Amino acid sequence: MVVVAVAAPLIAPFDPDAVDLNAFLSSPGTAGHLMGTDGAGRDILSRVMFGARLSLLAPLVVVIVSTLLGTVLGLACGWLGGAVDSFLSRVIEFLFAFPSLLVAMLAVALFGPGLLAPTIGLMIAYTPYTARLVRNLVLQEKARPYIEAYRVQGYSGTAIATRKIVPNISPTLLAQSALGFGYVMVDLAALSYLGLGVQPPTSDWGVMVAEGQDALVQSVIWPVLFPCLAIVAVVIAVNIIGDYIGEKLTGGSIA
Repeated sequence: MVVVAVAAPLIAPFDPDAVDLNAFLSSPGTAGHLMGTDGAGRDILSRVMFGARLSLLAPLVVVIVSTLLGTVLGLACGWLGGAVDSFLSRVIEFLFAFPSLLVAMLAVALFGPGLLAPTIGLMIAYTPYTARLVRNLVLQEKARPYIEAYRVQGYSGTAIATRKIVPNISPTLLAQSALGFGYVMVDLAALSYLGLGVQPPTSDWGVMVAEGQDALVQSVIWPVLFPCLAIVAVVIAVNIIGDYIGEKLTGGSIA
């Protein structure tokens, strides 16, 4: 799917935004449209290919930023402890009170619909998950004998935390991030479906599902079916990757 997204301009059979009212809701396989066309006569296969770009890139950005922010907060909580841990833990618990979709909707209310606002909202919403995981991992590592050994050798607390602890917990973080990608992707697709995310006529899987729902009244399912299958396929794939990383690198599956 990543290869398809990158090579979409080269391999897409049609212009994803080209409207052809003569090909209105054509069946899959008709006139070279392998997945049929939507209500505006646009080729669904081409739109799925181009839609993979935003549908994969935006969740990736959210996961990377939320993982980095969560790692910094969790590391500060677990390593520094005391008042810093108490204060940041309360902030993290406060953020946990708000569902990710609600945070994204609040961001849309402040900045308006589009891709930027939901992305920022989900970055904030998913940061506490990583922060709590990192805090727990750091507390476990902090109690291990090798930490005291590094202290005796003259390593500073910052060096131990950043150069020793972070590499040790990175496999678990990587596995958790892979699993989180699927959740973020579904959230962004839901926001686009609701009209709060990517706006039509931009090719995006959530937008395609929203645009295709009118065709369901006419018992035409392919404008909705194929983008839904793309979402399901990617979510299953990243979950398999996350479980594999969990089993091979951390010695157990990440829940």
